[in-house]
Amino acid sequence: MKNYYSILGVTPDSSDAEIKSAYRKLARKYHPDVNPYGTARFKDITEAYETLSDAKKRMQYDTVNGFFKSAQKQEKQHTSSEKAGNEYKKQTFGQHHTEPKMSKEEFSKKINDIFEEFSKPKPKKEKNAPKRGEDLYEDISITIKEAVNGAERVINVMHSSACPNCKGRKFINGSLCHVCNGSGEKAEHKKITVKIPKNVRNGTKLRISHEGGSGLNGGKNGDLYLKIKIEPNNRMAFEGNNIIYNVPITPFEAVLGGSISVPAFDAGLKLKIPPKTHSGQKFRLTGQGLKQNNKSGDMIVIVHIEIPCSLSDDEIRLYEKLKKLSTQNIRENLLNE
Repeated sequence: MKNYYSILGVTPDSSDAEIKSAYRKLARKYHPDVNPYGTARFKDITEAYETLSDAKKRMQYDTVNGFFKSAQKQEKQHTSSEKAGNEYKKQTFGQHHTEPKMSKEEFSKKINDIFEEFSKPKPKKEKNAPKRGEDLYEDISITIKEAVNGAERVINVMHSSACPNCKGRKFINGSLCHVCNGSGEKAEHKKITVKIPKNVRNGTKLRISHEGGSGLNGGKNGDLYLKIKIEPNNRMAFEGNNIIYNVPITPFEAVLGGSISVPAFDAGLKLKIPPKTHSGQKFRLTGQGLKQNNKSGDMIVIVHIEIPCSLSDDEIRLYEKLKKLSTQNIRENLLNE
């Protein structure tokens, strides 16, 4: 038979607080993380504490193994109780007051009330109540095209669940669980297919039900929240439901005008450029922006005159001819504007 009191260095007279204090000191000394040679001792310490810290288990252990509080301790408790009772009587009835005697019927009723009170079933403590898993939060980056047209992504999410070996208790028979190394959790990557809706905005949160942390004791899993981050694009930006689109045009398109094709999301859009268009001029394509809450935004096209990176010899000769023909100084009135 293991003497749990001896293992913890306490006596049958020790209080719950003294037992807890003794356990903590010994656990710090013999914990396997601190003392690699203290595993067996730590196991006994934990086993002893689990028994003596539980009032019901301790009473059963004392009764079976013949451990009783010392007579002095019991006498002290009895004397203390008796003094408290006498003091109560003095305060209630006074020193020279005689307690009224009860009739047989009253005495019988009093006894029945006491037995009835003791026979009432005690409310059961809720043990291992279902607990909902934690919600997880992740960021997901998408392109502007995916934001407008929608997309489907496969993402990796780190899931944590209770260790299947120790059930989240971290210890088994007083030793650290070898599966989770005492963390009580098991982490694993899980691939999840996520559908990104059309016309989603930057900063939008998508809720994926039951893909968060695992619930405990039959509780539901938490949810996964994905925060949408639209990757920056030099050509496009959003203003509410409107799309701001910076589109390059050639010098001859700006001068002569004409119809140009604007690369968009589902298909190309046609935009009519009037002759003598200036760089920075804005054109509005109604209904070609984001569509949300039954409302469609617009696409605002800002044209910028850009020279192609590579020019043929013929094109250069034409520019030279244009230079000779040009007589206007476009920088003449800069200070007056």
